[in-house]
Formats: sequence, structure tokens, C-alpha cells
Amino acid sequence: MVAQVKGPTDHVVIVGAGLAGLSAALRLAGAGRKVTVIERESVPGGRNGLLMKDGYSFDTGPTVLTMPSLINDAFNSVGEELKDWLELMPVTPLYRAFYADGSQLDVHANTEQMQQEIAEKVSPAEAEGYRRYVDFVTKLYKYEMNDFIDRNIDSPLNLLTPNLARLIALGGFRRLAPKVNQFLKDPRLQKVYSFQAMYAGVSPQQALAIYAVIAYMDSVNGVFFPKGGMHALPRALAAAAEKHGVTFIYNTSVTEIEHRNGRAHAVVTDTDRRIECDVLVLNPDLPVAWRDLLGQVPAKIKKLKYSPSCVTLLVGSKKEYSHVAHHNIHFGESWDGVFDELINKKTLMSDPSVLVTVPSKDDPSLAPPGKHSYYVLFPTPNLDADIDWKTQARPYREHMISILESRGYTDFGDSIEVESMTTPLDWQSQGMERGAPFASAHTFFQTGPFRPRNLAQGFDNVVFAGSGTQPGVGVPMVLISGRLAAERIVGPVK
Repeated sequence: MVAQVKGPTDHVVIVGAGLAGLSAALRLAGAGRKVTVIERESVPGGRNGLLMKDGYSFDTGPTVLTMPSLINDAFNSVGEELKDWLELMPVTPLYRAFYADGSQLDVHANTEQMQQEIAEKVSPAEAEGYRRYVDFVTKLYKYEMNDFIDRNIDSPLNLLTPNLARLIALGGFRRLAPKVNQFLKDPRLQKVYSFQAMYAGVSPQQALAIYAVIAYMDSVNGVFFPKGGMHALPRALAAAAEKHGVTFIYNTSVTEIEHRNGRAHAVVTDTDRRIECDVLVLNPDLPVAWRDLLGQVPAKIKKLKYSPSCVTLLVGSKKEYSHVAHHNIHFGESWDGVFDELINKKTLMSDPSVLVTVPSKDDPSLAPPGKHSYYVLFPTPNLDADIDWKTQARPYREHMISILESRGYTDFGDSIEVESMTTPLDWQSQGMERGAPFASAHTFFQTGPFRPRNLAQGFDNVVFAGSGTQPGVGVPMVLISGRLAAERIVGPVK
């Protein structure tokens, strides 16, 4: 039996309307609980935020949406269907990869289409290697999903299932980069099928091969874009939750949790409201929730290692670039060196690999007529690094623009009409420990049963949701974490 909260569960208060909080709210409402969600912003979404500026709508957080079945699963918990709330457009190609040697590659979810792309752009032998790699990640996904990702884990012993043996035999616990290299010999393909480890906060050289499951989620299962931008997802989830009785209190921060004898009894807000609860779900970044709301930080949480951070530049521009796709990855010459700089040396990338997303390409309504929006992401070290972002932000912005211009975005700087820059310091002020939006890194001892549990130790009725707890980082994972949090309260949710 999986451990559950103790005592009554009639009224659940959820702190934070991030994707995990919304996922939990829907499932709890579907199980007949009274649910109140308290959110400090004026809109739902958490890290999946929204910035509106001079006719532009910018997503401030994730830009890559995969695994729509998990979103549908959340809607289904209250008897709703995703298609009635959200229009998802398949993104083609999934990514356009640009390389330092001037070559480029379109990444497709359709295996035959991708085999053809590789055969033409690289070689028939690599196309065959790719097909075997797809078989490998598909098996990984099958063995991992139910036993290791989509369930509550109370002890490493919970992992002793037939699928563990299958994963070991498959090589899932070896390192990711060498495993990918078994199938793909061309460095360009190795990069495009292992860069996803960055989402887990580790380098492909460090990551376990089981993290190739992220490559399955996007490069095999497909990438989607909601009409109205990524922020349409939390808006839709919140609207469905509201329809089914969930109460949302926006523009309100929880400042204190009243607890005694290991039970949370109420939350107090910055608007001087006191809201009683039977159970409390905390969606803020887990170490921040421990410190700022529960008033203590367990020793294990103090020792967590964090993912690299990033700087994002949201740009409204009068210029269009015909050579780019919706999602574009521009790889530098350096690869192992990039991760060494970010993770070990904790310095800025000397030869950056960067992501540029162009949301207005698939939804022109996100920019004024004839204008375009760009989401530019440069990975950087987190705040453990000795970088003073107060003084470095401006020079780094200039550096980002010069890199973009050298990679084919001519006159990028001169075409900017509106912009918003977010540095690790800004991520920290938004409530992310060490300014790391990808949370604690998925190193071996911070993965699966070793990742911080979603039951708060020392409390009978406090549950965590979000990327800081199991199963981890990324939109699919946080949606699952909301369901796992709900199951700690009401048992398995059908």
C-alpha cells in the first residue's frame, strides 16, 4: 500500500496554480473534495506564465509541449475532454537543428520521415541506427512509465519489478551519451537526441540512459503548440477546475502555515485571510516551500544539487526570418565543453548552444499584425556561480544578440520593438531555489525514489507537487506530480 495523508481530507488547500497544482485540483475535485487554490499572480500557470506587452503575448516559461495524453488525463478526471478546452497544433518539424559546420537537420516525429531525412542529410547507415534508437527509447518508455514515473514511490524496494530487470538489461542505467552513441555515430545526431538531458539538469555525459525517455516524449511522440500560446494550457485547466467547483483566489500570497502536532490547520495570506484546511498541497519550489512556509529545511533538502539555469530574452520584432522553424536549436562547435563550463566550472558558455522559439509562426495572434515574437534561451550556470547578474545582465544581453546575429538572425538587435530579459537572479526572485527554473538536478541520487518525496516529513497532511519532487522536471512530469499528490490524499485516481 502506498502511504497516504492521515486524518480528514474534506477540504484541500493548494498553494500555487502551477501546472502541478492545477493537475492536483482537477483530480481532487473529481474525487469529490472541496478545493481552494491560492495563487500570488493574477493568472494561473506558475512557471508557465504570461507576459503581455504592446500587443504581444509572451510565454515566460516552457515552450515545448509533449504528451498531450497526460493533459487529457487531467481533464478526464472531471469528465471533460481536452479537445473541448484547448486546440493543440502539431509542430512540424519538431525542431530545426543548425550546426557549426553550416549543415541543418529537421527533426520529425514520424519515424519513416525522419529516417528519410537522416538518409539524405547524413547517411543510410545512420538512418538505420536511428530506427534502432527509436526502438530502444520506445521500450524505455514502456518499461519506465508505469513503474518508475507514473506512480508514488515510498522506498527503492518499490522499484523491484520485472520492468527494473528489463531496464537494466536494456542499458537504462548506463550513461546517456555513450548509449546514444551506440546507435548514432554522427555527432550532429548524437547532439539532437541527447540535448534533452538539459531539461533534467544534467549533461548527456552525466545523465542516465533512462533520460532518453525525454527524447521519446518529444522526438517520437511529437511536439504540440496550443492555439493562444503555451499559457492557454493553464488557463484551460483552471477553467475546467472552476467549472467543477474549485475556488481560485488570485493576487494572494500565503505568508504563513498554522500547524501544531505535525498537522497543518490553516494558511494565512498577505491579505490577512485565514483559510482552514484538512490537507495542504504545496506547489512552490520544494526547498523554498520548506524554508518559507514550513519554517524548516531538512538536512537532505539542504544538500540538493541544482540544475543549470538560463537567461531568456522575449522579443517582439518587426523582422521575420524565413529560414527558421517554430523551435530552432543552434549548436555551437563545442559540446562536452559547454556542459563542463555550465556544470563543473560554473562559467558562461564560451561557444553557446541556444534555443530560439518563434511562437508567432504558428499563431500570428500572439504578435501585432506583420510583427513576430521570439523566445531566446541561453543556458547559464545557476546562482552557485560567481556571476553578478546585476552588473552582467546588460553585457550578456549584448552578447546574446551578437551570437544570434552571427547565427543567421541578421539585424536582430535593431529590429527589436519590445523585450523582456530574465536572468538567474530574476528566477530566484520568482521563487526558484538557486535561480534554477529546472529545479534540483536529476543526478542518480536525486532521481526516482531518491528525489525528495511528495509527503512532507514530520507532517501528517502536507503534500508537495511540482518539479522539485517525484517524478521531476518538465511539463509531462509536473502534470504527473499533481496526480501523484492527489493520490496521496484520496488514493488511486481512476
